[in-house]
Amino acid sequence: MKRVLVNLMAIVITTGAVFATATEKENVTPKQEKVVVKETPNIVGVASGNENFSTLVAAVKAADLVKTLSTEGPFTVFAPTNAAFEALPKGTVESLLKPENKTTLTSILTYHVVSGKVMAADVVKAINDNGGEYVVETVQGNKLTLSLDGDSVILTDAKGGKATVAQADVAASNGVIHAIDAVIMPQ
Repeated sequence: MKRVLVNLMAIVITTGAVFATATEKENVTPKQEKVVVKETPNIVGVASGNENFSTLVAAVKAADLVKTLSTEGPFTVFAPTNAAFEALPKGTVESLLKPENKTTLTSILTYHVVSGKVMAADVVKAINDNGGEYVVETVQGNKLTLSLDGDSVILTDAKGGKATVAQADVAASNGVIHAIDAVIMPQ
Protein backbone atom coordinates (compact mmCIF):
# COMPACT_ATOMS: atom_id res chain seq x y z
CA MET A 1 0.00 0.00 0.00
CA LYS A 2 2.87 2.31 0.85
CA ARG A 3 4.32 1.65 -2.53
CA VAL A 4 1.01 2.52 -4.29
CA LEU A 5 0.81 5.81 -2.33
CA VAL A 6 4.40 6.67 -3.24
CA ASN A 7 3.71 5.94 -6.92
CA LEU A 8 0.43 7.87 -6.78
CA MET A 9 2.19 10.84 -5.15
CA ALA A 10 4.91 10.66 -7.82
CA ILE A 11 2.23 10.75 -10.53
CA VAL A 12 0.49 13.72 -8.85
CA ILE A 13 3.78 15.59 -8.42
CA THR A 14 4.85 14.84 -12.02
CA THR A 15 1.42 15.77 -13.40
CA GLY A 16 1.42 18.95 -11.32
CA ALA A 17 4.83 19.86 -12.70
CA VAL A 18 3.59 19.32 -16.26
CA PHE A 19 0.52 21.47 -15.61
CA ALA A 20 2.64 24.11 -13.91
CA THR A 21 5.02 24.16 -16.83
CA ALA A 22 2.16 24.40 -19.32
CA THR A 23 0.54 27.19 -17.33
CA GLU A 24 3.81 29.04 -17.09
CA LYS A 25 4.32 28.77 -20.84
CA GLU A 26 0.84 30.10 -21.51
CA ASN A 27 1.57 33.14 -19.36
CA VAL A 28 4.80 33.90 -21.16
CA THR A 29 4.20 36.52 -23.81
CA PRO A 30 5.65 35.62 -27.21
CA LYS A 31 8.60 37.64 -28.37
CA GLN A 32 7.34 40.56 -30.45
CA GLU A 33 8.86 40.64 -33.91
CA LYS A 34 9.27 43.97 -35.62
CA VAL A 35 7.28 43.90 -38.83
CA VAL A 36 8.42 46.36 -41.46
CA VAL A 37 5.71 47.35 -43.91
CA LYS A 38 7.15 48.84 -47.06
CA GLU A 39 4.89 51.30 -48.77
CA THR A 40 5.02 51.66 -52.52
CA PRO A 41 6.66 55.00 -53.33
CA ASN A 42 4.84 57.66 -55.31
CA ILE A 43 5.56 58.27 -59.00
CA VAL A 44 8.56 60.49 -58.28
CA GLY A 45 9.94 57.96 -55.78
CA VAL A 46 9.57 55.07 -58.22
CA ALA A 47 11.24 57.03 -61.03
CA SER A 48 14.02 58.22 -58.69
CA GLY A 49 14.71 54.63 -57.70
CA ASN A 50 15.20 53.51 -61.31
CA GLU A 51 18.44 54.55 -63.03
CA ASN A 52 16.70 54.34 -66.44
CA PHE A 53 14.64 57.42 -65.50
CA SER A 54 17.44 59.68 -64.21
CA THR A 55 17.05 62.19 -67.05
CA LEU A 56 13.28 62.29 -66.51
CA VAL A 57 13.79 62.88 -62.78
CA ALA A 58 16.24 65.72 -63.50
CA ALA A 59 13.69 67.26 -65.86
CA VAL A 60 10.86 66.90 -63.33
CA LYS A 61 13.03 68.68 -60.75
CA ALA A 62 14.00 71.45 -63.21
CA ALA A 63 10.32 72.01 -64.05
CA ASP A 64 9.34 72.11 -60.33
CA LEU A 65 6.91 69.21 -60.83
CA VAL A 66 8.14 67.03 -57.96
CA LYS A 67 5.48 68.30 -55.55
CA THR A 68 2.71 67.96 -58.15
CA LEU A 69 3.64 64.39 -59.09
CA SER A 70 3.96 63.49 -55.42
CA THR A 71 0.34 64.42 -54.62
CA GLU A 72 -2.43 61.88 -54.23
CA GLY A 73 -3.31 61.83 -57.93
CA PRO A 74 -3.90 59.33 -59.33
CA PHE A 75 -1.80 59.85 -62.44
CA THR A 76 -0.73 57.76 -65.39
CA VAL A 77 2.74 58.74 -66.56
CA PHE A 78 4.13 57.75 -69.93
CA ALA A 79 7.75 58.00 -68.80
CA PRO A 80 10.51 58.38 -71.37
CA THR A 81 13.62 56.37 -70.54
CA ASN A 82 17.11 57.88 -70.61
CA ALA A 83 17.58 56.36 -74.08
CA ALA A 84 14.44 58.21 -75.24
CA PHE A 85 15.92 61.53 -74.10
CA GLU A 86 19.29 60.64 -75.68
CA ALA A 87 17.53 60.15 -79.04
CA LEU A 88 16.51 63.83 -79.12
CA PRO A 89 18.68 66.16 -81.21
CA LYS A 90 22.00 66.96 -79.57
CA GLY A 91 21.74 69.73 -76.98
CA THR A 92 17.93 69.51 -76.63
CA VAL A 93 17.90 68.11 -73.08
CA GLU A 94 20.57 70.52 -71.87
CA SER A 95 18.65 73.44 -73.37
CA LEU A 96 15.33 72.32 -71.85
CA LEU A 97 16.88 72.03 -68.37
CA LYS A 98 17.86 75.73 -68.37
CA PRO A 99 15.73 77.95 -66.11
CA GLU A 100 14.68 80.18 -69.01
CA ASN A 101 13.06 77.13 -70.72
CA LYS A 102 11.06 75.99 -67.68
CA THR A 103 7.68 76.75 -69.32
CA THR A 104 8.52 74.67 -72.40
CA LEU A 105 9.89 71.83 -70.27
CA THR A 106 6.78 71.86 -68.06
CA SER A 107 4.56 71.68 -71.16
CA ILE A 108 6.50 68.71 -72.55
CA LEU A 109 6.53 66.82 -69.24
CA THR A 110 2.83 67.37 -68.45
CA TYR A 111 2.06 66.14 -71.98
CA HIS A 112 3.32 62.75 -70.75
CA VAL A 113 0.78 62.66 -67.88
CA VAL A 114 -2.89 61.63 -67.92
CA SER A 115 -5.25 62.05 -64.97
CA GLY A 116 -6.35 58.77 -63.40
CA LYS A 117 -4.71 55.39 -63.02
CA VAL A 118 -4.92 53.67 -66.40
CA MET A 119 -3.48 50.19 -66.46
CA ALA A 120 -2.24 48.54 -69.68
CA ALA A 121 -5.26 46.22 -69.91
CA ASP A 122 -7.56 49.28 -69.68
CA VAL A 123 -5.60 51.01 -72.48
CA VAL A 124 -5.84 47.96 -74.76
CA LYS A 125 -9.56 47.58 -74.04
CA ALA A 126 -10.22 51.28 -74.75
CA ILE A 127 -8.28 51.06 -78.04
CA ASN A 128 -10.21 47.95 -79.10
CA ASP A 129 -13.56 49.41 -78.00
CA ASN A 130 -12.94 52.59 -80.05
CA GLY A 131 -12.12 51.17 -83.46
CA GLY A 132 -8.36 50.81 -83.02
CA GLU A 133 -7.53 54.25 -81.60
CA TYR A 134 -8.18 55.91 -78.29
CA VAL A 135 -7.64 59.63 -77.79
CA VAL A 136 -6.82 60.90 -74.30
CA GLU A 137 -6.40 64.40 -72.97
CA THR A 138 -3.14 64.97 -71.16
CA VAL A 139 -2.65 67.11 -68.06
CA GLN A 140 -0.95 69.62 -70.39
CA GLY A 141 -4.24 69.98 -72.30
CA ASN A 142 -3.38 68.56 -75.73
CA LYS A 143 -4.54 65.20 -77.03
CA LEU A 144 -2.56 62.00 -77.35
CA THR A 145 -3.66 59.10 -79.58
CA LEU A 146 -3.15 55.54 -78.38
CA SER A 147 -3.21 52.60 -80.78
CA LEU A 148 -1.89 49.06 -81.14
CA ASP A 149 0.81 47.63 -83.36
CA GLY A 150 0.53 43.92 -82.72
CA ASP A 151 0.79 43.61 -78.94
CA SER A 152 2.53 46.97 -78.49
CA VAL A 153 0.78 50.14 -77.40
CA ILE A 154 1.80 53.10 -79.57
CA LEU A 155 1.43 56.74 -78.54
CA THR A 156 1.11 59.30 -81.34
CA ASP A 157 1.72 62.88 -80.29
CA ALA A 158 0.23 66.12 -81.64
CA LYS A 159 3.10 66.42 -84.16
CA GLY A 160 2.78 62.85 -85.46
CA GLY A 161 5.74 61.53 -83.46
CA LYS A 162 5.44 58.02 -82.08
CA ALA A 163 6.53 56.22 -78.93
CA THR A 164 6.09 52.60 -77.94
CA VAL A 165 5.31 51.42 -74.42
CA ALA A 166 8.41 49.43 -73.48
CA GLN A 167 7.30 48.44 -69.98
CA ALA A 168 3.77 48.73 -68.64
CA ASP A 169 2.12 48.86 -65.23
CA VAL A 170 4.95 50.00 -62.97
CA ALA A 171 3.02 50.56 -59.74
CA ALA A 172 3.24 53.72 -57.68
CA SER A 173 1.22 54.77 -54.64
CA ASN A 174 -0.41 57.61 -56.58
CA GLY A 175 -0.80 56.00 -60.00
CA VAL A 176 1.07 54.01 -62.58
CA ILE A 177 4.06 54.46 -64.88
CA HIS A 178 4.38 53.11 -68.41
CA ALA A 179 7.96 53.41 -69.71
CA ILE A 180 8.15 54.63 -73.30
CA ASP A 181 10.97 54.59 -75.84
CA ALA A 182 10.62 58.16 -77.16
CA VAL A 183 9.82 61.66 -75.90
CA ILE A 184 6.43 62.77 -77.19
CA MET A 185 5.82 66.42 -78.04
CA PRO A 186 2.78 68.65 -77.70
CA GLN A 187 1.90 71.16 -80.43
